[in-house]
Amino acid sequence: MAEATGSEGGDNDVIRTNPVVVVQGVGQLGRSFLGEIGGMFWFIVNTVAETIDNVRRGRSPFRSSSFFRHTERAGVGSVPLVAMVSFFLGLTMALLTGYQLERFGTERLVPGLVAIAFTRELGPLLTGIMLAARIGAAFTAELGTMQVSEEVEAIEAMGISPLRFLVAPRMLALVCLMPCLSVIASVAAIIATSLISRAYFNIAWVYFTDLVLGSLLIRDIVTGIFKSFLFGLLIGAIACYRGLSVKGGAAGVGSSTTSSVVTAITAVIAFDTIFNVVYVVFFP
Repeated sequence: MAEATGSEGGDNDVIRTNPVVVVQGVGQLGRSFLGEIGGMFWFIVNTVAETIDNVRRGRSPFRSSSFFRHTERAGVGSVPLVAMVSFFLGLTMALLTGYQLERFGTERLVPGLVAIAFTRELGPLLTGIMLAARIGAAFTAELGTMQVSEEVEAIEAMGISPLRFLVAPRMLALVCLMPCLSVIASVAAIIATSLISRAYFNIAWVYFTDLVLGSLLIRDIVTGIFKSFLFGLLIGAIACYRGLSVKGGAAGVGSSTTSSVVTAITAVIAFDTIFNVVYVVFFP
C-alpha cells in the first residue's frame, strides 16, 4: 500500500510539474527564436549601413578582387548544378502534368504551366535551396574557422571592420548572382519542357514558343526576380551571421554549418510562402 501510495504521489508530482516545464520550455524557445531574428536583423542593418557610409566617404567598402572571387564561386560555379537540377525537374514536371492534361485534350497548357511555375516560383526557390546548401555552408565554414582561429580578432585589431571586409562582399555576391541563376534555372526547365512537348505531345517548336510567350506576364518575371534578390540577401546574411557566431572550436564550426544550411533553407521556404500569401491577398 505504501509503495502504491508513493508511486501515485510520484505520478501526481510529475503531472503537477509537467505543465510548468512545458511552458518554460516553450518560453525559452520563443525567447531564443526572437533573439536570433533580432540579432540577424541588426546584423544586416549594420552591414548595409557601414557599407553605405564608406561609399559616402569616397572609400571602397571592400576589395573588388574579393567580391569577384565570391561571385565566381556563387555564380559561375553554381551554373552546372542549377541548370542540371532544373532541367531534370522540368522534364519530370512536363511529363507528369502532360499525361494528366492529355486525358482532357489540354496538353497545350503544359508549356505555359511549366514556364509560369518556374519563372515565378520554382526557379527562385530551387536556386535558393541549392545555394543555401552549396555556398551558404561554405561561407559559414570559412568564417567560422576564421572566428575559431582568432583571425577575425586580428582583423579588428588592425582597425578593419569584419562586416565590411568579410561579410559585405559575400552578401553582395549572393544578392547580385541569385537573379542570374534563377533565370538560368527557368530557361533550363523551359528547354526541357520543349523537348518533352515535341517528343510526347507533338507540339512544334514555333507553337511551343508562342504558348510560352503568350502565358508569361511581366509581373511573373518581376516577381521571380524580386524573390531572387530577397533569397540571396537571406542566405548571405544567415551564412555570415552563423559563421561569425561560432563558438567551441572545430565542433562549433560543424554544428554552425549544419545550423546555417537548415536555417537558410527554412527561411527561404518560409519567406516564399509569406510573400505568396501577401501577393495573392493584396495583388490578386
